[in-house]
Amino acid sequence: MEIVHDVPKCLFETTVDGVRAYVSYVITDGCLDIEHTIVPPEIGGRGIAAVLVKAAYDYALSQNLTPRASCEYAAAWLKRNPSYLNR
Repeated sequence: MEIVHDVPKCLFETTVDGVRAYVSYVITDGCLDIEHTIVPPEIGGRGIAAVLVKAAYDYALSQNLTPRASCEYAAAWLKRNPSYLNR
């Protein structure tokens, strides 16, 4: 699955079976905060949200930003992957 980072729009996105899924974020106070994780039902249940969130947080760490989550899904992802908060 190809993940595209649209820096000006603050999005990580992919298209699966012709359907777009994305994660949107803001950067403030040294943190990358995922605000929304959007995976339409047509392509749900394939782990797409997890791949998008991981890509965003990998980018955050590469930029010395702290991962943060306003989005409920991203918050749950961070709980399952606490090493992203302890770097």
